[in-house]
Amino acid sequence: MARIVMKFGGTSVAGTERIRRVANIVRAQAAAGNEVAVVVSAMAGETDRLVNFCREANPLYDPAEYDVVVASGEQVTSGLLALTLQSMGRKARSWLGWQVPVRTFASHANARVGAIEAEPMIEAMQGGEIAIIPGFQGVSDNGRITTMGRGGSDTSAVAVAAAIEADRCDIYTDVDGVYTTDPRIVARARKIKHIAFEEMLELASVGAKVLQTRSVSMAMKYNVRVQVLSSFVDENSPSADSLPGTMIVSETEMGKLLEEGKVERQSVTGIAHDKNEARVVLTRVPDKPGAVADIFTPLGEAGINVDMIIQNVGRDKGETDVTFTVPQAELARAQAMLEDRQEALGFNRLITDSKVAKISVVGMGMKSHAGVAATMFKALADRGINVQAISTSEIKVSVLIDEDETELAVRVLHTAYGLDAEDDAA
Repeated sequence: MARIVMKFGGTSVAGTERIRRVANIVRAQAAAGNEVAVVVSAMAGETDRLVNFCREANPLYDPAEYDVVVASGEQVTSGLLALTLQSMGRKARSWLGWQVPVRTFASHANARVGAIEAEPMIEAMQGGEIAIIPGFQGVSDNGRITTMGRGGSDTSAVAVAAAIEADRCDIYTDVDGVYTTDPRIVARARKIKHIAFEEMLELASVGAKVLQTRSVSMAMKYNVRVQVLSSFVDENSPSADSLPGTMIVSETEMGKLLEEGKVERQSVTGIAHDKNEARVVLTRVPDKPGAVADIFTPLGEAGINVDMIIQNVGRDKGETDVTFTVPQAELARAQAMLEDRQEALGFNRLITDSKVAKISVVGMGMKSHAGVAATMFKALADRGINVQAISTSEIKVSVLIDEDETELAVRVLHTAYGLDAEDDAA
């Protein structure tokens, strides 16, 4: 018998028929003798509808009341799933964020999980009851409902799994695992059977949409084994224990799998792309100590995330150009802040470009394989793709290119690193 957390996203519970399908999947796990907790999202499109209601009611809405409204979507889903399971003869009940309770801190609409007091829920599960928790929500120290931002249900699921010491956390979504790249771009992308937390965290942070970055970070911190599966399976399909999804595990467990020959370490595990980047160039910045700090300190204080940074070699006149990227959604704000400070910062021109994309190659194998970056640059150069900026970490190399060349770059790199599936498995 295992203790399992199962999480279902919005597309998996988009309507009563899909909720019934989910209920059958949950029932099968419980029937196998497992203790089961389920975390659910709001029905697909429901959160957007509730957000629009808030904006219509008051464009300058109170974030605390906003949380009250948008949290109701997950509450509806959890109640409907409990009712459906009860109709199938299973013991089930919903546990809202304030009933568990899921204690949170930080701001409304972007709360963080602090602690989960799960003992009463664990007792109910040990008695054969299926616990259903609405994801994305919790309760603050002053008793107000809070929400965790978009994708927060993934974080809720991992947090619950950590709190109840689950054997694993199954994330059911509209894809059947983590692939070497987006299969909509590369038809020969391969599903990854096992991937380390560090690799998944890098992939999530550079554009892979399978899991929320915060959820992967939490899974790594508390060593929660996470499995990504498809919820769009027949009711008579095998249980999650035998479905071929992707298991996200610690580097220690990955090392054991390598020793046993169950996985093969490659230099690159996956390739991600992100079109939500914008490039900013400041020309003729004074080449002196503190000049760069004066640029990035106010951006950081305003919560604007800066990614790639390039500072050219200083010119003869004691000037340099500084290039960096910010999220597209923050470009206007960053531009306004820099223009307001132009005289103090001393730069000549501010040039922006939102028609760019970030392409990243990720893999723990980079630690022991030389030439990964060289392969990337040569493959792109051979196809005439110009690199505008570069960012690296121990297991990642990212480049900035023209947005129009995104799909070509992903396909070229996928082939260059030998990630294409064989013809008979494609």
